[in-house]
Amino acid sequence: MNKTLGRFSLYAVAAIALAFGLATIASGGRVLFGDEVARQAAGNYMPFVVWFNFLAGFAYVTAAAGLATRQPWAPSLALAIATATALVFLVFGLFILAGTPFESRTAAAMTLRTALWTGIAWFARRRVDVALQGWRWA
Repeated sequence: MNKTLGRFSLYAVAAIALAFGLATIASGGRVLFGDEVARQAAGNYMPFVVWFNFLAGFAYVTAAAGLATRQPWAPSLALAIATATALVFLVFGLFILAGTPFESRTAAAMTLRTALWTGIAWFARRRVDVALQGWRWA
């Protein structure tokens, strides 16, 4: 990968992570801190999932900044986000199996979050592996 393409791809991934983080904070904040209309619109949400996603949104923004500035801790944070999201998704699934009412859009959103952060972690880890072999991030 040439230097310009590598830098562009890094910034593109960081921009996606940032946009996703800001959207996650906004949507979770509306449900958690908004009025009753916002909570009603959310339907059968599981509070622990909303709280996790809201708080994770701040980690998304931090990871985006770390990726954009090529911080060595950014891939580990991305992997931690992916892992934590997958675990919360698993617990969400267990609640569903136990008969707890849920919104299918939550299942879709958690699928997207898990896939997105797994991809970002893979991308970031790959970039660091290249850096450790004597290549630069850019």
